[in-house]
Amino acid sequence: MIGIVSHADDLHTTEVVRHLDALGARHALLDTGHAPRDVALTSTQDAAGWRADWVDTSAEGVSAVDTTTLRAVWWRRPQPFALHDDLRSAQDRGFAHGEVAAAVSGLWSCLPATWVNDPDRDEAGSRKMWQLQVAARLGLRVPRTCMTNDPARAREFLHREPGRVIFKPFSGTPATWRETRPVRDSDLALIESVRYAPVIFQEAVAGSDVRVTIVGTELFAAELRTEESAYAYDFRVDTHHCPTSVHDLPEHVATALLRLMEVLGLWYGAVDLRRTPEGDYVFLEINPAGQWLFVEYATGQPIAAALAALLARLDREEAPGATRRRTWRGSAD
Repeated sequence: MIGIVSHADDLHTTEVVRHLDALGARHALLDTGHAPRDVALTSTQDAAGWRADWVDTSAEGVSAVDTTTLRAVWWRRPQPFALHDDLRSAQDRGFAHGEVAAAVSGLWSCLPATWVNDPDRDEAGSRKMWQLQVAARLGLRVPRTCMTNDPARAREFLHREPGRVIFKPFSGTPATWRETRPVRDSDLALIESVRYAPVIFQEAVAGSDVRVTIVGTELFAAELRTEESAYAYDFRVDTHHCPTSVHDLPEHVATALLRLMEVLGLWYGAVDLRRTPEGDYVFLEINPAGQWLFVEYATGQPIAAALAALLARLDREEAPGATRRRTWRGSAD
């Protein structure tokens, strides 16, 4: 069976589930946003071995999953835990949250499944500083970058850069998301504020955006003409008016990106590149859980179908009694 760590309102989940149903693959939704308020999680260890049941009573009827039957798990969109309303004090709620997090994390570690992606690999692969270092080691061109909370070092970088500079955050949530922005003259007066939290400053690379969605060893590349949209610095701001087309990625770039996936230990990733007017490709970042439907709708590339096929294949590969994770040999050197 395939486990899907997400929520019912996620359109990407809905699309992949549609393809899984067409393949006849069994699947179960594991919504962490229902735990522990509407989820009973029980793990037992005895002479018969280990077993863990995930019983979700929030949906119509009762959804019960014997998690030992899971052979593939898609780490799509884990949600914040939902604590019981009768826990009032911050101390009680903090304790309960910590206990739930420990129990659920323990469950993830025990599952006899291949993860797409493994939660620990997913988190590590999201680290912007690490991504750039690995990409550079693999021979990919990366932007000149300064990540700092030192105002003096930020000013030094801005002064040294001959062209325009952009700045962006290290992370984001639906509540705290910020788009990539150009550093304007008015921002220079605020540079002291970087001492409150580190900021990523990078050279602004001229050219068009190339989004490469990687599913296993399949690469789906698309060119996004962001300069024709409402906001030229970040295509995520206006995907509806950003002309998008299938892009033919050079073999050496594709090979380097697949090697990047190996080093990061990922089955899935959405890579953002810039193609310069001279035809060079510059690696900007990889999102281990990046969106792809906007690319699929614009280009017709069968990304959801490829992801469903990957999950179904991993589900068929039996490995009873052992937790299976994607492991890699070698390093980025």
